Amino acid sequence: MALIYVVEDDENIREIELFALKNAGYEVQGFDCASAFYARLKERMPSLALLDIMLPDESGLEIVKKLRYSAQTRKLPIILVTAKTSEIDKVKGLDTGADDYITKPFGVMELISRVKALMRRTQDLEEKRLIRQESIFMDDEKRAVYVDDKPVELTFKEYELLKLLLLNAGIVVSRETILDRVWGTDFEGESRTLDMHIKTLRQKLGTAGAMIRTVRNVGYILNSDT
Repeated sequence: MALIYVVEDDENIREIELFALKNAGYEVQGFDCASAFYARLKERMPSLALLDIMLPDESGLEIVKKLRYSAQTRKLPIILVTAKTSEIDKVKGLDTGADDYITKPFGVMELISRVKALMRRTQDLEEKRLIRQESIFMDDEKRAVYVDDKPVELTFKEYELLKLLLLNAGIVVSRETILDRVWGTDFEGESRTLDMHIKTLRQKLGTAGAMIRTVRNVGYILNSDT
């Protein structure tokens, strides 16, 4: 169950937000100031933070800056909540690092919808950042590849080629698509370039290299059913 922290000094609004999010299936905790929020962050990291801009001890914008500066909270999804409605305030909030912005007064359904949408986007990004297919594991954030938990050193093109095949596992990727995505052009050079990269990639992946299969006159497919 996803955990959401709500930082709001108005008790009535905070209770409404907590009640709505809890009914939507989320685990929630509320805080009336930044200091209480920071203290809890040290104990447990939430899945998302809902921050009011106007707080008694520190503004929501300053909180966002600190969260984005810290490696532990840099990727924490954040929605700012405020009574300010001018465009410049919204832009300032998003530029500071917030993922979304909602203004008071707001409807409960709008709040839940925005939370769900941000959670989906975050989950999709996480899934694309960490890719696994059988014994092959790719951490795209660190640009690291492992086979049977052992690191594999790849060139830039080999890495991008493997990433494309992993993201399309079980689907035939045409030669034209590969050349366009990996080389960034229709590529009219040596026709064997792609084949040679596939060959060296297979070799570096060891036994897992057999998962990359040639589809004659079409392209390549990464499939565990070898």
